[in-house]
Amino acid sequence: MRVAITGTHGIGKTTLIEDFVDQHRNYEAVQEPYWELAEQGVALSVEPSIEDFTEQLSHNLKTILTASAEQNIIFDRCPLDFIAYLDVLSEQDGDEWEPSGQLLKQIEQALTTLDLIIFLPLISPDEITTTIEYPKLRKQTDICLKKILRNDTLGLLDVLPGTVELTGSRNDRVKALSKLVYEA
Repeated sequence: MRVAITGTHGIGKTTLIEDFVDQHRNYEAVQEPYWELAEQGVALSVEPSIEDFTEQLSHNLKTILTASAEQNIIFDRCPLDFIAYLDVLSEQDGDEWEPSGQLLKQIEQALTTLDLIIFLPLISPDEITTTIEYPKLRKQTDICLKKILRNDTLGLLDVLPGTVELTGSRNDRVKALSKLVYEA
């Protein structure tokens, strides 16, 4: 099964993946593109930028599209994350960012290779108690992801695999994900 965990930064995606893989050794975790690119020596800016998120989207697409279809794999982020960040950042710059042409085709193709997308939304009160960088960007990206996933603002719901929102404690999320994966 091919699963992607989506959500704004500092929401617990990586923690959920690590906890899940610890309990399900037959799954391989793929870290988020930011860290993979950093390990490859790609210099990313200190501040969030359209260029960096475009690079991360490209890397994410390549990773998802080249991963073995038979493999039990769980991705830290999917194209929807980067679409949301790019939309928010471009809006802050007074522009509008929307995928089209070949990029949109690749996004749709990558999404159709997934069996399940788990969305971790921000809730109030916030489950993460540590200080998170760029709180305004975090909140705006969460709002954008909610619009994409709940209201189909990109018209992608027909190509999306099963999409489930998970909230609750760290333990509750792992249990819910385990149940979803093994019931599929």
